[in-house]
Parts: sequence; structure tokens; C-alpha cells
Amino acid sequence: MLVINPNGNNELLLNHSMKTSEVIFVIHVFPYWIFRDNQTRQIQDAVSNVEKHFGELCQIFAGYVRKTARLRDKADLLVNEIYAYAATETPNLKVGLKNFADEFSRLQDYRQAEVDRLEAKVVEPLKSYGTIVKLKRDDLKATLTAKNREAKQLSQLEKTRQRNPSDRHIIAESELQRASLDATRTTRQLEETIDNFEKQKIKDIKNIFSEFITIEMLFHGKALEIYTAAYQNIQNIDENEDLEVFRSSLYPPDYQSRLDIVRANSKSPLQRTGSLKSSLKTVQISNSMPRKEEDEEEEEDDEDDDDEEEL
Repeated sequence: MLVINPNGNNELLLNHSMKTSEVIFVIHVFPYWIFRDNQTRQIQDAVSNVEKHFGELCQIFAGYVRKTARLRDKADLLVNEIYAYAATETPNLKVGLKNFADEFSRLQDYRQAEVDRLEAKVVEPLKSYGTIVKLKRDDLKATLTAKNREAKQLSQLEKTRQRNPSDRHIIAESELQRASLDATRTTRQLEETIDNFEKQKIKDIKNIFSEFITIEMLFHGKALEIYTAAYQNIQNIDENEDLEVFRSSLYPPDYQSRLDIVRANSKSPLQRTGSLKSSLKTVQISNSMPRKEEDEEEEEDDEDDDDEEEL
């Protein structure tokens, strides 16, 4: 016959002195021992696996949230610097930069909401698994305690049989029945423990990652809308108008009026050349007029002389 070692190490022993009813019970109980051992190892592996990887995920997500918070802080510094710079610039550039800073500051409000939601919906549930794993280990420890108690009971039963060979049939009817009930109960507890643990783990993983994606989508959707408005504010800056304002700021206030007067009084080189030619012509005409009169007077004098000679 194959029987269980009463020392509790699940070894198989050959005992030819056992009755048929006892052998049937031992063969019935033996698979529960093997099954519980497999379940125990499986639960231990599952709990250890969750403890390891959930801890890593929690640390990485927490670092992700901290990085996002630091990015928000840097963006706030950038907004303040843009406001300070805009106050020193020309009108159109000032308005454009101020509007850009307003939009960028509004984006940081959404980034802060992103940080808060990630902390509450992602990091905290992962962090809570530290407590869940501790509770599951306590459940596993209680199950192992029940298993050890059952093994001890079977060991005591075998010792009683050996001490009282004549009463071992009565002992088998009572003690072995109790051992069978304990074996069934602990097996069901193990099944429920591992089943509930796996079910909760899968559900939590789905919820955590779904929340993470939803939060990121909401933020980036708003970010695209705000970045579009900020881009339009920059593109609407009138470069030419601000350039004219800058150029006018280089000269004193009365410079333009004096410049207009000088321009009005000044002439082009062609106009100056034409004026010079006309003035020279006028001088030549004025100079030729006395010479003509002198020639006429000389002719008259010659005619008078001729007349006198004839006389």
C-alpha cells in the first residue's frame, strides 16, 4: 500500500497492515496535499511577482509625475520672463508676447491638474498594493498554518494507531474524517485566495492604465488647443508697424518737422542745373544789350562824319 509519511514530508511509504478503508482515505487525502503545495507555491510566486513589479511601476510613475511638476515650475518661470520682456518692447510685439504668455500660463493650469490626477488615479492605487500584498501574505501564512496543523493531526493519528492497534478502526472513523474536512476546507481557502487576488490585480491594472491614458489625452488635447492660440498670437504681430515705431524712436520729436522743411526748401541736382543755365542766359542777354547800343551809336557817329565831309 502507498501511504503518507506521518512526518509531513509527503513521502510515500509501504504499509501492508492497513485496512482497506484506511487505505482508501489515505489515497483520497494524498492528492489534496500535492494540490495544496502547488497552490501555495503559486500564490507565493504571484504575490512576490506583484510586489516586485508593482513597486517598480509605482516608483517610475511617481518619477514621471515629479518630472511633470518640475516642467510646470520651469514653464511658470518662462511665463514671468516673457511678461518682463514684453513690457520693454514696441506696442505690437508687447501685445503679442503678452497674449502668448497668457495662453502659456493657462496651459500650466491644465498641467497642474494633470499632476494632481496622476497622483490620485495612478500613483496612489499602485502605492496601496503594498498594503494589499501584506494582507495576501498574511492570508497565505494563515493557510500554511492550517496546512501544518493538518499535517500534525495526521501524524498524531498515525501514532495513536500504533499505540492502540485494536482501536485503530474507531480512531480512523473519527480522526480521519476530521482530517478530511480540514483538508477540504484549506484547499478551498487556497483556491479563493488565489482567485480573488488575480481577479483584483487584473481589474486594478486595467483601471490604473486606463486612467493614465485618459488623463494624458485630456491634457494633450487642451495643450494642442492652447498652443494653436499661442501660435496665432505670435503670427499676428505687425513687424512693419513696430519697425516704424522703432525708427521714429531713434530721432527727437521735432526732427521730422525740421526734416520736412529742409526737404521742401531743397531742390534736386537737375533743378539746380536748370536754374544755373537760366541765370547764365539772363546775364549773357543783359551783357549783349549795351554792346548793341554802342554799335548803333558808333554807326551814327560815322554817318555824321560822312555828312560833315560831304559838306
